[in-house]
Amino acid sequence: MKLKTKKLLKKRVRVTKGKKIMIRQGGQDHFNARESGKVTKNKRRDKKLSPVNVKNVKKLLPYL
Repeated sequence: MKLKTKKLLKKRVRVTKGKKIMIRQGGQDHFNARESGKVTKNKRRDKKLSPVNVKNVKKLLPYL
């Protein structure tokens, strides 16, 4: 039987050329005025997914 891609996860992660899995950091919608400028700036960047979670993501996205 053909493996299916989890569409929920496909929308939330991005795979780079070097097979690194990037994910957007949460908590960006509101209450950002009280955060320091450094924190707000870092929230705009994508983060590399931790190695602990990479195994689970690869299971849900069969094309990796």
